[in-house]
Amino acid sequence: MNVFISADIEGTCGITDWSETERSTPQDYEPFQKQMTREVKAACKGALEGGAKGILLKDAHDSARNIKVSALPEEVRILRGWTGDLLSMMSGLDTDDFGAVLFTGYHAWASCPGNPLSHTMNLRNEHVLLNGVLASEFLINTYTAGYYGVPVAFLAGDQDLCTFARELIPEMVTVPVNKGVGGGVLSIHPDVAVERIRAGAKEAVEKAHKCKVPMPDHFDSQIRFREHKLAYSKSFYPGATLEEGKTVCFSTDDWYEMLRFYHFVLSDG
Repeated sequence: MNVFISADIEGTCGITDWSETERSTPQDYEPFQKQMTREVKAACKGALEGGAKGILLKDAHDSARNIKVSALPEEVRILRGWTGDLLSMMSGLDTDDFGAVLFTGYHAWASCPGNPLSHTMNLRNEHVLLNGVLASEFLINTYTAGYYGVPVAFLAGDQDLCTFARELIPEMVTVPVNKGVGGGVLSIHPDVAVERIRAGAKEAVEKAHKCKVPMPDHFDSQIRFREHKLAYSKSFYPGATLEEGKTVCFSTDDWYEMLRFYHFVLSDG
C-alpha cells in the first residue's frame, strides 16, 4: 500500500498563537516547526509499521516549506511548495494509487471555538458552508480523497475537529492533541502526542479499508466573506451568485468543479 499524508501546523501539539505558525517570527515558529516535523515523522513511521510500502507527504502549511526533510524515513517522498493545481493541500493525490490518506496538524473550521487559530483556507472569510455544514480544510480535503476513491484513515489535530471526523467516518483513528479554551490551548505533552500519532497511524493503515469517505451526490457551498467588496469581486466566478452582500454561493454535482470554485474564490490570492 502507498499512503498519502497531508500536514498542516495549526493543529500541532501546543500551538496557540499565529506567530508560532509563521517563518517571519523564527523564535516563536521554530519550536513548532520542529514539533510539526516530529508529528509527521511519527505518522510516517506508524504507517510503515502498519504495512505501507511508500509515502507521499504534502507539506500543506503556508509556504509549504516547513518540514525538516532529513528527519523523515527514507521511504518518504515529499512535495514542498505550491504547484498551483486544484488539489491544493492534497496535491499529488492524483499521481499514484494510494490506499489511505492521513492528516497531521489539522485544525478546526472558521468560527469554531475549539482552536484559537481556527480558519478555513484563509482569514478573509467568516465561514464556509458546505451542504449546510461549517466546513474545515479537513472536510474539503476528505471529499477530495473520496473523489479519488482513497479512504481517509487518520487525523491528528484539535479535539473539536477529531470529534467531527469520527462522526463523519466512525472507523477513522484520531489523535486529539489540543483543546481550545478561549484564546488559549490545553494540550497533552508533545512527546505523548508523538507516540500516540505513531501508534494511531499504524492502526489506521491496518484498517484503512474500513474508512471509505461518504460522498454526497450534490454540493452546495456558501462563503461568507468579512468584507463586502471582496465578496463582490469573487461573485463573478462563472455560476456563482452573491447573497446579502457578503456571501458567495455555488452549487454543482461534481466535486472537482467545487474544487475549481474554491481555487479561484476561496484561495488566498
